[in-house]
Amino acid sequence: MAKNTDAAGTPATVALSRAGVPFTPHPYVHDPSVTRFGLEAADALGIEPDRVFKTLLADADGDLVVGIVPVTGMLDLKALAAAVGAKKAVMADPATAERKTGYVVGGISPIGQKIALTTVIDETAELFDTVFVSGGKRGFDIELTPADLVAVTRARFAPIAR
Repeated sequence: MAKNTDAAGTPATVALSRAGVPFTPHPYVHDPSVTRFGLEAADALGIEPDRVFKTLLADADGDLVVGIVPVTGMLDLKALAAAVGAKKAVMADPATAERKTGYVVGGISPIGQKIALTTVIDETAELFDTVFVSGGKRGFDIELTPADLVAVTRARFAPIAR
């Protein structure tokens, strides 16, 4: 995978470039009528959906946390709460997620967010040489290694998908 320093110019690509993390940009044409953004990306890019991960925000005992899970599954809120040492987690309000990350829903990248949040990646990401996450806007994904995703987000792996 080649290092790309002139991708879409999103906060995610800027953060990766500044950190010296190699990634591959994958733009595609987003259909505004589609609401299952990750599955749309997998289809448009011709890759197996299990390699595409969605970025979700949750409120865990009053703290905003990021859960990254395959688009083929769902975020297990109990497992996410346990992974961050909280008693309970609920999905964050979409407006709060947008305000705190600086991204729009459907284009929230785990990389380059306005505020560094506790981040947990589903352990299935470790099964792949590379994974795809949102590049910071609808119609744009970034491919990188799971290890680089962990490093750039200061995340940890845990079983948080169902």
